[in-house]
Amino acid sequence: MITVKVVSKSTGKDLKGKRVRLGFDGNWLPGNLSADEYTDSNGEAHFDYDSAKGCIYVNGSTKYRGRLEGRIVVYI
Repeated sequence: MITVKVVSKSTGKDLKGKRVRLGFDGNWLPGNLSADEYTDSNGEAHFDYDSAKGCIYVNGSTKYRGRLEGRIVVYI
C-alpha cells in the first residue's frame, strides 16, 4: 500500500479534500495513472499498489518524483 500525506507548507496542517493521483514509470496501467483518491481528515490518500517508481500529483500538479512506497509526505 502507498499512502500520500498532504500538508500545508505555510501552516503545517493536514489538508483534507485534495485530489491525489499516482503516475507510474513504465507500463503499469492505461495511461500509467492511478484513479483519483481524495485526502481524508488526516490529510492522507491511500492507494492499493506495491512500490514503484513514478510521481505524485496533487490537484493536477506534480509534487513528488521518485520511489513510491510506504508513506510519502508532500507539502503544498
